[in-house]
Amino acid sequence: MFKNLSILFVCLASISYAQTPFQNNQDKFDDFTYRQGNNQRTASGNPGPDYWQNGADYVLAVELDDVNNTVTGSVTITYHNNSPEPLNFVWIHLEQNRYKNDSRGALTTPIQGYRFDGDLDGGYTISNVSAKNGRTNSSKYLINDTRMQVFFDEPIAPKGGKATVSMNFSYKIPGKGLDRMGRLDVEKGTVYSMAQWYPRVAVFDDVLGWNTEPYLGAGEFYLGYGDFDYKVTVPYDHIVVGSGALQNEKEVLPVALQNRMRQAEKSDKTIHIIKPEEVGNTQFTRPKQSGKITWHFKMENTRDIAFATSRAFIWDAARMNLPGGKKAIAQSAYPPESNGDNGWERSTEYTKASIEFYSNKWYPYPYPAAVNVASNVGGMEYPGVSFCGYNRKGARLWGVTDHEWGHMWYPMIVGSNEKKHVWMDEGFNSFINYYSTKAFNNGEYPARLGREAIVAYNQNPNREPISTHPDIVQSSNLGMTAYYKPAYGLFMLREYILGPERFDNAFKSYTEAWAYKHPQPNDFFNHMENVSGEDLNWFWKHWFYSNDNIDLGIEAIDAVGSDYLLTFVNKGFPFPLKFEATYEDGSKERKELPVEVWQRGNRWIYLLKTDKKLKQIQIDPDKITADINPANDVFNLE
Repeated sequence: MFKNLSILFVCLASISYAQTPFQNNQDKFDDFTYRQGNNQRTASGNPGPDYWQNGADYVLAVELDDVNNTVTGSVTITYHNNSPEPLNFVWIHLEQNRYKNDSRGALTTPIQGYRFDGDLDGGYTISNVSAKNGRTNSSKYLINDTRMQVFFDEPIAPKGGKATVSMNFSYKIPGKGLDRMGRLDVEKGTVYSMAQWYPRVAVFDDVLGWNTEPYLGAGEFYLGYGDFDYKVTVPYDHIVVGSGALQNEKEVLPVALQNRMRQAEKSDKTIHIIKPEEVGNTQFTRPKQSGKITWHFKMENTRDIAFATSRAFIWDAARMNLPGGKKAIAQSAYPPESNGDNGWERSTEYTKASIEFYSNKWYPYPYPAAVNVASNVGGMEYPGVSFCGYNRKGARLWGVTDHEWGHMWYPMIVGSNEKKHVWMDEGFNSFINYYSTKAFNNGEYPARLGREAIVAYNQNPNREPISTHPDIVQSSNLGMTAYYKPAYGLFMLREYILGPERFDNAFKSYTEAWAYKHPQPNDFFNHMENVSGEDLNWFWKHWFYSNDNIDLGIEAIDAVGSDYLLTFVNKGFPFPLKFEATYEDGSKERKELPVEVWQRGNRWIYLLKTDKKLKQIQIDPDKITADINPANDVFNLE
């Protein structure tokens, strides 16, 4: 029984009248997209019983001409059609055509330039195209910008049919390759960072069919999975590091370096394979002293491969300890210019720590090696290989190294479509980076997600939603839409809305369910809701697909006997409300109100029952939410 029941009713009535006119917020909670399941993708956010995806296996051979900075190679692609329909052709990405002066990417680059511009005197030369299906062989193809359409005389049969496409290719290696690949000239040679270096099959899926968006710059890649067997021929004095496992170590490394590699495979401390003072000493570090040499690698069930080669590499390595007793090897390749002063000599330490953390937290690292390469590329990731700025040191080197290795999970293991939904790649990764940085060396470097920056961006009249296509978003907004705002959304979801246990269960389950598959945004939304047991439509809709903001406030406090009526107001989109009551005796208590209090309107009255004298109410006392108006978060009683 309330002590002052009549006073309570009067107060409630007066506040209730103040809420007119009547408001219903159902539209803020409703489904915002068609999220019903089907046989390919279930309503619970899992691959369905009829889920399928196509794939391709590659056999590649490429040779580097380090005088003219060109590569010449050949590829044979075995395409697997697991879809329910026959395919008369396949689409192939030719990303090197982006480096032509008349490419779509070049013509849509702002005249003032931005991160994703580059050399414009490159592009593929393609020859000897052959498309074999059974006993038929076609040489018909069409090239448009960064896409190539290869036709078959007979369609590839559905549900397990396969065919092969082979061709020769060559191109000039760009010096500045859109901050994804290129050449770095150093005192003792050139570092070649080789990515998008071969024709790659486009994804054919159950959502869009062929995904043939051109390569413009900001939008990255969407690729299928397959096995790779590739050979790289380089001058005898080069070292090659690449995706996968080296197959011919005895042919390309002298015994002394082989022994060092065995030592590194058993060591938690970094071991030099090539020491700084040995760079350029081919008598000790190379089995040949003239001509060229071929390095042979293999990698299974991967969406891509990359490699780097140079005569200027310091090379070191250490063992990585993975769940279930599995081991892999972390490596770093960098020129002497990158060595010392808390620089690249710590790269392997960083690589090891990052990959071990994510392996234990989310999903085991699946590849045999992880190679970090000091490059002209500021930061870019490929399965088993990352390119990071050669002049990075300390926290900046840790940050970019950790970020690129986080990408091994999103989108290398969980194969989302980076070209359309960049937040499922960069945003997820920026989120997990926060926790790995907190864990590294007990917080050696600061872990930040930048609440203040998010709040400031959310009040920018030129802001764009997270869902904006990466090739469309204004370059000044890309960092927020792709990286920081989605990362902060997941942070709020974990630390404020669901709590760590429920969030981690759902996020880890999503990663396991979609490993080596192609999730769409709705698959993520459905999976997180089903595993966490929470309807989050209001959150996905407003944080990810709109420019709406969080603005919770405390509007009034009315005493009712020894209790208090608290009037809260919501001037943004619906959001759970947590607040802290501070009493005059110095004691505090915290309360939580669910998001459903905003279903019928934008004010909510809460009865705080207490026998103490109230001093202050503060919303979100830990300052986790990106509430844009802190001025109405605190109410002090005189």
